[in-house]
Amino acid sequence: MSDRKQVRLFRTLIFNVLLRYRLYTMKLPQQVNVLLLGSGGREHAMAWKISRSERIAKLYIAPGNAGTSQCGVNVDIAPTNFAGLKQFVLSSHINLVVVGPEEPLVKGVQDFFAGDAEIRYIPVVGPSAEGARLEGSKQFAKDFMTRHGIPTAKYRSFSKENIGEAADFMRTLKPPYVLKANGLAAGKGVLIINDFDEAVSELEAMIDGKFGTAGNKVVIEEYLSGIELSVFVATDGTGYKILPEAKDYKRIGDGDTGLNTGGMGAVSPVPFADAEFLSKVEERIVKPTIEGLRAENITYKGFLFIGLMNVDGDPYVIEYNVRMGDPETEVVMPRIESDIIDLFEGIVYDTLKDKELQVSPKTAVTVMTVSGGYPGDYEKGKVIEGLQGVGGRSILFHAGTAQNGGDIVTSGGRVISVTSLGDSIEEAAAKSYDTVKSFSFEGMNYRNDIGKDLTKQSKETVKKAAKSPSRKSTTAKTPTAKTSSRSTKKSAEK
Repeated sequence: MSDRKQVRLFRTLIFNVLLRYRLYTMKLPQQVNVLLLGSGGREHAMAWKISRSERIAKLYIAPGNAGTSQCGVNVDIAPTNFAGLKQFVLSSHINLVVVGPEEPLVKGVQDFFAGDAEIRYIPVVGPSAEGARLEGSKQFAKDFMTRHGIPTAKYRSFSKENIGEAADFMRTLKPPYVLKANGLAAGKGVLIINDFDEAVSELEAMIDGKFGTAGNKVVIEEYLSGIELSVFVATDGTGYKILPEAKDYKRIGDGDTGLNTGGMGAVSPVPFADAEFLSKVEERIVKPTIEGLRAENITYKGFLFIGLMNVDGDPYVIEYNVRMGDPETEVVMPRIESDIIDLFEGIVYDTLKDKELQVSPKTAVTVMTVSGGYPGDYEKGKVIEGLQGVGGRSILFHAGTAQNGGDIVTSGGRVISVTSLGDSIEEAAAKSYDTVKSFSFEGMNYRNDIGKDLTKQSKETVKKAAKSPSRKSTTAKTPTAKTSSRSTKKSAEK
């Protein structure tokens, strides 16, 4: 054996001994090397928060974007390249892996680390592949909710084998009809259709491959109206912390008009999500979800994003996601005052109950700037001008940017999210819009009304909408609602 190989083996041995010790002591080292997976606005917001920790030693982002490079070191490794990740964490002495997007979770990145003797002692913030089925399979999620008494809409699943029964089931529902591809479909797999014949036709197209293998099975749901919001939970599989809630805006145009997008902005906190409402969320949804995961022996150490609907003052689940949302993370992270690495430590070592979660009372508003043509076809490579002149009033989170020589250029549909804090929605939004005007790129577009529906002048309208009549389900629990502002959910790239 060569001297080089002997040195490499010795280093690996020492590293694994140290990792075993850290597992035994149930703590991360005081100074932590972190690898964050992902490349969007969510990951930049997480990188920004991690970089502000007193415990961060080195932060790497794989693959990252032009914005994350300001917080740490970008690494050209795809989040689903598990072999590449293994090589990097060993060579860079990584103490903690944080997973941003859903795809590596659904594909089993946590299981990969846990099942490899050389890296199993490197903790991963993110659920197992079985836990990730809550997002990766709509039917699994709906069945899970039913098993554990969590309120959700009346539904049935259909495939080629029983597609003939689908029309009969839809006749038991009132339009519009909600069709969901069972698997991951790049955010495009949900259709809400008013016409019965069109819904039947779209169902057949989905099962025939419109969304690839994601549509081999389709979940059809009852539709109800209400007001949507997102609740985020950090859990170690037993204990949990409820993070700040948020409301996002999907439509491309002001007044919730036009096509749906991955998200044009977000607000946190949400005025109608008062203490009484959030107490209902915890008792009826969060607790039975965490207890259900534990009862089914599903390893879940990470974030749970619960898409909710406020129907007549009561919360109902639309969907689960097994990671933080985007652009919601861009308003949630700035409001968390606790050291994020301390929270990560609690998540991976089952000590979350001992960690303190401090949340700012400030309001956060983020406005997403997007490429011209988005959510349809758009051009990339547009130079972004004026970034150097942005002051400290706002935080810029890059969603789709790249470094091209000395320039930062657009590389996606959603480009930069501008987040500001204030004592009110109006104040925070005004700061964000002032900052948006300080930079530009060819074709830049954004909504002008983020948060306006939640301001004081609109609160009575919000309350009235939340108490609008809803159609009750025939299941044991009152079903969820789908907000009327969505015709195809998340129809564009995130």
